[in-house]
Amino acid sequence: MVQEVNREFLNRIKGFKIVGMASNGAEGLQLVRELSPDLVLIDMYMPKMNGLDLIKAIREESHAADIIAITAASDMETVRQVLQHGAADYLMKPFKFERLKEALERYLQYRKMINEKVQLTQKELDAIRFQRDEPKASQDLPKGLHEVTLQKILGFLSGQKEPVSAEDVAAHVGTARVTARRYLEHLEKEGVLSLDIQYGGVGRPVNKYVVLGKT
Repeated sequence: MVQEVNREFLNRIKGFKIVGMASNGAEGLQLVRELSPDLVLIDMYMPKMNGLDLIKAIREESHAADIIAITAASDMETVRQVLQHGAADYLMKPFKFERLKEALERYLQYRKMINEKVQLTQKELDAIRFQRDEPKASQDLPKGLHEVTLQKILGFLSGQKEPVSAEDVAAHVGTARVTARRYLEHLEKEGVLSLDIQYGGVGRPVNKYVVLGKT
């Protein structure tokens, strides 16, 4: 479910193409060997080989791939080791789409700069490595909405081929219909979902939603 949510996130960011997805660390290392990707997004908690061991293996085998860690691990020792092994960024779950978008756009800016320039100034390096804008208030969830529930709803929506209603979402997630509708309206406003108003015979039309790109 998390893979599919992240896939939907990544598909909305220009300049990137998903070349492979792995369900465990060992498979991830094999894909790095076969595909030679520019960038690898790695979770710390995976079967067969955890994320930190995967990062170490990538470095020991001298693969050129850059790394962004996406994980629930927040202890300083894990953070230190991940950054020590050259991760370009470290995103802690749960994170908002805007935070992932920021990390990837900053990475894309970095790649373009090193491809186009022979030398960097300190100011240019600082701009792509350390300086971040303050989060905008509009990026925060509206009052009463929670990130965990939002991620559950996104996971459900990403697996649906047909538009779904607030009632469908409420039944799956276990919330009230009015609550589910608030999340769906928020995601539509943020440009994640498309509204599909369906008219039946008798009665009011039904608002249904689908993840953009699946219509």
